[in-house]
Amino acid sequence: MRAGRSSAAGSAAEKSLRVLEAVAAPGGPHRLTDVAAAAAVPKSSTFRILASLVDQGFVRQEFESRYEVGPRLRALSALVDGGEPAGIGRVLGELQRATGQTVHLALHSGDTITYIRKLEGDQPFRTASRVGMRMPLHTTAIGKGVLAHLPAGEVAGLVAATGLPRRTPNTLTSPQALYAQLEAVRSRGHALDDEENEPTIRCIGAAVLGPSGRPVGGVSVTTVTFLVSREEIESYAPAVRAAAEALAPLL
Repeated sequence: MRAGRSSAAGSAAEKSLRVLEAVAAPGGPHRLTDVAAAAAVPKSSTFRILASLVDQGFVRQEFESRYEVGPRLRALSALVDGGEPAGIGRVLGELQRATGQTVHLALHSGDTITYIRKLEGDQPFRTASRVGMRMPLHTTAIGKGVLAHLPAGEVAGLVAATGLPRRTPNTLTSPQALYAQLEAVRSRGHALDDEENEPTIRCIGAAVLGPSGRPVGGVSVTTVTFLVSREEIESYAPAVRAAAEALAPLL
Protein backbone atom coordinates (compact mmCIF):
# COMPACT_ATOMS: atom_id res chain seq x y z
CA MET A 1 0.00 0.00 0.00
CA ARG A 2 1.40 3.40 -0.93
CA ALA A 3 2.10 6.19 1.55
CA GLY A 4 -0.68 8.75 1.64
CA ARG A 5 -0.85 12.48 1.71
CA SER A 6 -2.03 14.82 4.43
CA SER A 7 -5.44 13.75 5.74
CA ALA A 8 -6.67 17.32 5.46
CA ALA A 9 -5.77 17.57 1.79
CA GLY A 10 -8.31 17.40 -0.97
CA SER A 11 -12.00 17.90 -1.57
CA ALA A 12 -14.62 15.30 -0.74
CA ALA A 13 -14.40 14.03 -4.32
CA GLU A 14 -10.61 13.76 -4.14
CA LYS A 15 -10.79 11.85 -0.88
CA SER A 16 -13.35 9.47 -2.35
CA LEU A 17 -11.09 8.83 -5.33
CA ARG A 18 -8.10 8.19 -3.06
CA VAL A 19 -10.18 5.72 -1.04
CA LEU A 20 -11.26 3.99 -4.23
CA GLU A 21 -7.66 3.86 -5.42
CA ALA A 22 -6.60 2.31 -2.08
CA VAL A 23 -9.33 -0.33 -2.34
CA ALA A 24 -8.17 -1.23 -5.87
CA ALA A 25 -4.52 -1.62 -4.82
CA PRO A 26 -3.00 -5.13 -5.10
CA GLY A 27 -3.30 -7.48 -2.16
CA GLY A 28 -7.00 -6.97 -1.42
CA PRO A 29 -9.50 -7.31 0.08
CA HIS A 30 -8.15 -4.54 2.34
CA ARG A 31 -9.00 -3.71 5.95
CA LEU A 32 -10.65 -0.39 6.76
CA THR A 33 -7.56 0.72 8.70
CA ASP A 34 -5.27 -0.01 5.75
CA VAL A 35 -7.55 1.78 3.27
CA ALA A 36 -7.68 4.86 5.50
CA ALA A 37 -3.89 4.90 5.90
CA ALA A 38 -3.18 4.44 2.19
CA ALA A 39 -5.71 7.11 1.20
CA ALA A 40 -4.57 9.49 3.95
CA VAL A 41 -8.19 10.01 4.97
CA PRO A 42 -9.40 9.81 8.59
CA LYS A 43 -10.82 6.43 9.49
CA SER A 44 -14.30 7.79 10.25
CA SER A 45 -14.44 9.60 6.90
CA THR A 46 -13.09 6.53 5.11
CA PHE A 47 -15.84 4.43 6.65
CA ARG A 48 -18.52 6.84 5.41
CA ILE A 49 -16.99 7.00 1.94
CA LEU A 50 -16.75 3.22 1.74
CA ALA A 51 -20.36 2.83 2.87
CA SER A 52 -21.46 5.08 0.00
CA LEU A 53 -19.23 3.28 -2.51
CA VAL A 54 -20.55 -0.11 -1.37
CA ASP A 55 -24.14 1.14 -1.67
CA GLN A 56 -23.42 2.31 -5.23
CA GLY A 57 -21.70 -0.94 -6.18
CA PHE A 58 -18.24 0.54 -6.81
CA VAL A 59 -16.78 -1.25 -3.78
CA ARG A 60 -17.64 -4.62 -2.34
CA GLN A 61 -17.50 -5.37 1.39
CA GLU A 62 -16.20 -8.82 2.20
CA PHE A 63 -15.93 -10.74 5.46
CA GLU A 64 -14.41 -9.09 8.55
CA SER A 65 -15.01 -5.61 7.09
CA ARG A 66 -12.53 -5.98 4.27
CA TYR A 67 -13.08 -4.12 1.02
CA GLU A 68 -12.38 -4.86 -2.63
CA VAL A 69 -13.34 -3.59 -6.07
CA GLY A 70 -17.08 -3.82 -6.71
CA PRO A 71 -19.08 -4.78 -9.82
CA ARG A 72 -19.79 -1.27 -11.07
CA LEU A 73 -16.08 -0.45 -11.12
CA ARG A 74 -15.35 -3.72 -12.91
CA ALA A 75 -18.10 -2.91 -15.40
CA LEU A 76 -16.60 0.52 -15.97
CA SER A 77 -13.20 -1.05 -16.57
CA ALA A 78 -14.71 -3.43 -19.10
CA LEU A 79 -16.37 -0.53 -20.92
CA VAL A 80 -13.12 1.45 -21.08
CA ASP A 81 -10.69 -1.19 -22.29
CA GLY A 82 -12.25 -4.61 -22.15
CA GLY A 83 -9.98 -5.36 -19.21
CA GLU A 84 -11.00 -8.90 -18.35
CA PRO A 85 -9.47 -12.36 -18.64
CA ALA A 86 -9.78 -13.64 -22.22
CA GLY A 87 -11.36 -16.83 -20.92
CA ILE A 88 -14.49 -14.98 -19.81
CA GLY A 89 -15.34 -14.01 -23.37
CA ARG A 90 -14.70 -17.55 -24.56
CA VAL A 91 -17.00 -19.11 -21.95
CA LEU A 92 -19.79 -16.61 -22.60
CA GLY A 93 -19.42 -17.04 -26.35
CA GLU A 94 -19.70 -20.80 -26.07
CA LEU A 95 -22.89 -20.46 -24.01
CA GLN A 96 -24.39 -18.00 -26.50
CA ARG A 97 -23.61 -20.29 -29.44
CA ALA A 98 -24.97 -23.35 -27.62
CA THR A 99 -28.32 -21.70 -26.89
CA GLY A 100 -28.66 -18.99 -29.54
CA GLN A 101 -29.97 -16.70 -26.81
CA THR A 102 -28.78 -13.55 -25.02
CA VAL A 103 -26.20 -14.21 -22.31
CA HIS A 104 -25.49 -12.05 -19.26
CA LEU A 105 -22.65 -12.06 -16.75
CA ALA A 106 -23.25 -10.18 -13.50
CA LEU A 107 -21.40 -9.57 -10.25
CA HIS A 108 -23.01 -9.39 -6.82
CA SER A 109 -22.80 -6.45 -4.43
CA GLY A 110 -25.09 -5.89 -1.46
CA ASP A 111 -28.74 -6.30 -2.45
CA THR A 112 -28.18 -6.11 -6.21
CA ILE A 113 -26.35 -7.65 -9.12
CA THR A 114 -24.62 -5.58 -11.80
CA TYR A 115 -24.31 -6.70 -15.40
CA ILE A 116 -20.69 -6.57 -16.59
CA ARG A 117 -21.06 -8.42 -19.90
CA LYS A 118 -23.90 -8.97 -22.37
CA LEU A 119 -23.85 -11.03 -25.57
CA GLU A 120 -26.88 -10.59 -27.78
CA GLY A 121 -28.63 -13.71 -29.02
CA ASP A 122 -29.43 -14.77 -32.57
CA GLN A 123 -33.09 -13.85 -32.16
CA PRO A 124 -34.82 -10.91 -33.93
CA PHE A 125 -35.22 -8.92 -30.70
CA ARG A 126 -33.09 -7.01 -28.22
CA THR A 127 -33.61 -6.93 -24.47
CA ALA A 128 -33.48 -3.68 -22.49
CA SER A 129 -30.62 -4.80 -20.24
CA ARG A 130 -27.22 -3.15 -20.56
CA VAL A 131 -23.75 -3.36 -19.07
CA GLY A 132 -23.64 -1.45 -15.79
CA MET A 133 -27.34 -1.99 -15.03
CA ARG A 134 -28.09 -2.97 -11.43
CA MET A 135 -30.90 -5.45 -10.80
CA PRO A 136 -32.65 -6.87 -7.70
CA LEU A 137 -31.70 -10.26 -6.32
CA HIS A 138 -35.16 -11.68 -5.71
CA THR A 139 -36.55 -11.08 -9.22
CA THR A 140 -33.68 -12.31 -11.40
CA ALA A 141 -32.30 -15.75 -12.18
CA ILE A 142 -28.74 -14.70 -11.37
CA GLY A 143 -29.92 -12.95 -8.21
CA LYS A 144 -31.79 -15.97 -6.94
CA GLY A 145 -28.78 -18.13 -7.72
CA VAL A 146 -26.70 -15.78 -5.55
CA LEU A 147 -29.24 -15.77 -2.72
CA ALA A 148 -29.39 -19.57 -2.73
CA HIS A 149 -25.68 -19.73 -1.86
CA LEU A 150 -25.60 -17.03 0.83
CA PRO A 151 -25.93 -17.87 4.56
CA ALA A 152 -29.57 -18.01 5.71
CA GLY A 153 -29.12 -15.15 8.15
CA GLU A 154 -27.67 -12.91 5.46
CA VAL A 155 -30.56 -13.73 3.12
CA ALA A 156 -33.07 -12.90 5.85
CA GLY A 157 -31.32 -9.57 6.42
CA LEU A 158 -31.43 -8.72 2.73
CA VAL A 159 -35.10 -9.66 2.50
CA ALA A 160 -35.92 -7.49 5.51
CA ALA A 161 -33.95 -4.58 4.06
CA THR A 162 -35.42 -4.67 0.55
CA GLY A 163 -38.97 -5.74 1.36
CA LEU A 164 -39.16 -7.81 -1.87
CA PRO A 165 -40.79 -5.12 -4.05
CA ARG A 166 -43.08 -6.34 -6.82
CA ARG A 167 -41.94 -5.72 -10.41
CA THR A 168 -44.46 -7.93 -12.24
CA PRO A 169 -47.48 -10.03 -11.26
CA ASN A 170 -45.13 -13.04 -11.05
CA THR A 171 -42.63 -11.48 -8.62
CA LEU A 172 -42.12 -13.46 -5.42
CA THR A 173 -43.04 -11.00 -2.67
CA SER A 174 -43.49 -13.50 0.17
CA PRO A 175 -40.33 -14.42 2.10
CA GLN A 176 -41.67 -17.95 2.60
CA ALA A 177 -42.22 -18.43 -1.14
CA LEU A 178 -38.77 -17.08 -1.90
CA TYR A 179 -37.08 -19.30 0.68
CA ALA A 180 -38.85 -22.37 -0.74
CA GLN A 181 -37.65 -21.50 -4.23
CA LEU A 182 -34.10 -20.91 -3.02
CA GLU A 183 -34.08 -24.41 -1.53
CA ALA A 184 -35.01 -25.80 -4.96
CA VAL A 185 -32.30 -23.68 -6.58
CA ARG A 186 -29.68 -25.13 -4.23
CA SER A 187 -30.74 -28.70 -5.01
CA ARG A 188 -30.79 -28.37 -8.81
CA GLY A 189 -27.97 -25.85 -9.26
CA HIS A 190 -29.80 -23.24 -11.32
CA ALA A 191 -32.54 -20.63 -10.96
CA LEU A 192 -35.39 -19.46 -13.17
CA ASP A 193 -36.87 -16.00 -13.61
CA ASP A 194 -40.29 -16.68 -15.12
CA GLU A 195 -41.47 -13.15 -15.97
CA GLU A 196 -40.67 -12.10 -12.39
CA ASN A 197 -38.50 -9.12 -13.29
CA GLU A 198 -39.96 -8.04 -16.62
CA PRO A 199 -43.08 -9.14 -18.55
CA THR A 200 -42.42 -11.53 -21.47
CA ILE A 201 -38.81 -12.12 -20.32
CA ARG A 202 -37.75 -15.53 -19.04
CA CYS A 203 -34.21 -16.30 -17.84
CA ILE A 204 -32.26 -19.24 -16.48
CA GLY A 205 -29.12 -18.63 -14.45
CA ALA A 206 -26.55 -20.10 -12.10
CA ALA A 207 -24.31 -18.60 -9.46
CA VAL A 208 -20.57 -18.28 -9.95
CA LEU A 209 -18.88 -19.25 -6.70
CA GLY A 210 -15.62 -17.93 -5.30
CA PRO A 211 -12.89 -20.07 -3.69
CA SER A 212 -14.68 -20.01 -0.33
CA GLY A 213 -17.97 -21.13 -1.86
CA ARG A 214 -19.46 -17.66 -1.54
CA PRO A 215 -21.20 -16.39 -4.70
CA VAL A 216 -19.41 -13.59 -6.54
CA GLY A 217 -22.03 -13.28 -9.28
CA GLY A 218 -23.67 -15.40 -11.91
CA VAL A 219 -24.35 -16.14 -15.55
CA SER A 220 -27.70 -16.41 -17.31
CA VAL A 221 -29.48 -17.04 -20.59
CA THR A 222 -32.32 -14.64 -21.40
CA THR A 223 -35.26 -15.43 -23.68
CA VAL A 224 -38.71 -14.10 -24.53
CA THR A 225 -41.77 -16.13 -23.57
CA PHE A 226 -43.44 -15.89 -26.98
CA LEU A 227 -40.50 -17.67 -28.66
CA VAL A 228 -39.06 -19.97 -25.97
CA SER A 229 -41.20 -22.15 -23.70
CA ARG A 230 -40.39 -22.86 -20.09
CA GLU A 231 -39.55 -26.45 -21.03
CA GLU A 232 -37.08 -25.29 -23.67
CA ILE A 233 -35.30 -22.83 -21.42
CA GLU A 234 -34.99 -25.51 -18.75
CA SER A 235 -33.10 -27.58 -21.33
CA TYR A 236 -30.34 -24.94 -21.23
CA ALA A 237 -29.63 -25.73 -17.56
CA PRO A 238 -26.62 -28.04 -18.09
CA ALA A 239 -24.91 -25.49 -20.36
CA VAL A 240 -25.58 -22.65 -17.89
CA ARG A 241 -24.25 -24.65 -14.94
CA ALA A 242 -21.15 -25.63 -16.92
CA ALA A 243 -20.53 -21.99 -17.83
CA ALA A 244 -20.83 -20.95 -14.18
CA GLU A 245 -18.26 -23.56 -13.17
CA ALA A 246 -15.89 -22.49 -15.94
CA LEU A 247 -16.20 -18.83 -14.94
CA ALA A 248 -15.46 -19.44 -11.25
CA PRO A 249 -11.65 -19.27 -11.49
CA LEU A 250 -11.86 -16.23 -13.82
CA LEU A 251 -13.80 -13.83 -11.58
